[in-house]
Amino acid sequence: MDFELNERQKMIATTARSMAGEFGPEYWRKKDEMGEFGSEFWEALSEVGFTGLVIPPEYGGAGSGTTELMIAMEELAAGGCGMAGAWYLILSEVFGGLTILRHGTEDQKRKYLPGIASGQLEFCMALTEPDAGSNTPNIRTIARRNGDYWIIDGDKTFISGADRAGGMLIVARTEPREKVLCRTSGLSLFLADLPDQSIQVNPISKHGINYSHTCSVNIDNLQLLAGALIPPEGGGWKCLLDTLNPERMSFTAAGIGIAKLAIHKAVEYGWSRKVFAGNPIGSYQGLQFPLAEAYAGLEAAKLLNLKAADLFDRGRDSAEVGAAGNMAKALMVENATKAVFWSMQVFGGYGYSREYDVERWWREINLVRLAPVTQQMTLSFIGEKVLGMPKSYVTS
Repeated sequence: MDFELNERQKMIATTARSMAGEFGPEYWRKKDEMGEFGSEFWEALSEVGFTGLVIPPEYGGAGSGTTELMIAMEELAAGGCGMAGAWYLILSEVFGGLTILRHGTEDQKRKYLPGIASGQLEFCMALTEPDAGSNTPNIRTIARRNGDYWIIDGDKTFISGADRAGGMLIVARTEPREKVLCRTSGLSLFLADLPDQSIQVNPISKHGINYSHTCSVNIDNLQLLAGALIPPEGGGWKCLLDTLNPERMSFTAAGIGIAKLAIHKAVEYGWSRKVFAGNPIGSYQGLQFPLAEAYAGLEAAKLLNLKAADLFDRGRDSAEVGAAGNMAKALMVENATKAVFWSMQVFGGYGYSREYDVERWWREINLVRLAPVTQQMTLSFIGEKVLGMPKSYVTS
């Protein structure tokens, strides 16, 4: 058991910190206020090879693993980027790169992976539906075979990056829910090229992370060649877990980074702000203790998250990966929420001002609490799958 980063991982961490210094809070404050994509940041990610970290060299990538990706995400977030340090990479490298690398055909890998690795191809995932969030097996999007084509129809919501992406991972049913014995059977994954006249995309107004648009997506009579299916037909659930587990790890890395960024700024301000007897407010235990407790919890969450990434990289069973990943996210959410809350308290009234950025990180950390799965669903997973307790909710 070695807790030391190797030389390659240290280099990735150093590069991420340096890049975050170039695209710090002021940059993202403007992008968030204006609702603009961080094009300059994306180009920089591509130039240093972060858009292809998990993609093998034969497809133009760096040949690293999800462990290195988590390291990069956390350092980018903590170094000044906040949620943006992970967000764009989740959309393209996790939803697109990892999914295709793990389960795509050789033709699909050669078609998509080089563009993802170079940053020239952005991706998104069409999973969530108006009536199917955490209960993925309830999706109603249907894919039916018609000769050499698949015809797909359905409505998706909360699809981030769909307005910009050149590729979309679509989760659909190739067998209706009522015709399968197991609720997770009959799901299939498809790859679609965008834009397509059969896919209508409309941005949704939202609370934060406005440097990326989240959209509703209507899929009407979309025709895809048979080769668009990620095999096996009807067995997409197990493949999808290799996307959802890294997504969860990525949100954990981002949340840890956001919280550490907020703590760092609060500590700086806590030294400079003096009231009453002229002592710096950072000396008050009422502020020190909650930040110290939260930081300790974040460090524990980081170790669990790296464990989950290591298990994933070593090809361990998705249930084992999911157990570590869910525990890491649960621990992160409690401590990251506490960290940003108390960082905002340190700033007092200034914490409510956009100028000091902590209000934006508060908006961002509240998404991490809700997505990609709520804290309650995470705890239910741990209770049932890790502790062996009775299922806490009923599925039909």
